[in-house]
Amino acid sequence: MTHFTAILLTTAVTTLHITVVVGVEIINGGKVSKNSLQYMVSVQNNKKHFCGGFLISPQYVLTAAHCASKEMTVVLGDHNISPQKNLKRYDVIHKFIPKTFKNVEMGNDIMLLKISSKAVLGEKVKTVKIPDLHYRVESNTQCLVAGWGSTKQHKDVNYLLALNVSTVDIHNCKKAWKKKPKQKKSITKLPPNIICAGGYKQNGGVCLGDSGGPLVCNSMAVGIVSFCRICKYPDVPNIFTDISKYAHWIKAIKKKKET
Repeated sequence: MTHFTAILLTTAVTTLHITVVVGVEIINGGKVSKNSLQYMVSVQNNKKHFCGGFLISPQYVLTAAHCASKEMTVVLGDHNISPQKNLKRYDVIHKFIPKTFKNVEMGNDIMLLKISSKAVLGEKVKTVKIPDLHYRVESNTQCLVAGWGSTKQHKDVNYLLALNVSTVDIHNCKKAWKKKPKQKKSITKLPPNIICAGGYKQNGGVCLGDSGGPLVCNSMAVGIVSFCRICKYPDVPNIFTDISKYAHWIKAIKKKKET
């Protein structure tokens, strides 16, 4: 994957006045085989890929709150999301976002989507486990991020890419982000309820195209891609929403809607 200077997505510009990248692509990743990561979801706006997501039960998808849009659909069951293909598409019938979410700078960047019908699980479509409330990821854990991002600016990629990354100790992460960046108005104070991974002393991470995708550690989706600072690595760690902190919120919504 090539490096480039990322451009803020228009949805992020309306809520942020900081130099961060909040729609991200996998930098230095590799193509994913068709028989792996079958929980990956393309979250689309007007039938165009906009963000990543992942299936946590037959009718529910997790993604980032800043990925919300009016004309949302999701595509499951194919790592190749070329518009020319006959893709399995589901309408989004409900969007659930924490009331405390305002922008990525303040955190709570998580969204639960209920799709129009239950996905048929099988060879092409599977769910991924998410953690309970007290689950904690240790630093230096080997994990994976995946998504559909462009390899070059303004060039779409239809194939799913993935990259191995390591989690970063939260104190080291905060110290790295506190250092004065070259960009003006860049974020220096991180929000609560996050996991840091990739980018920091690592030659790869996230950038334009895949916000909302999962951070998968030990076969469990523990984080949601929220933001990074720039797409040239090594850099400060990438920031993921810590799913465990929202376990009760997710369970409460699913229980209420399924009864």
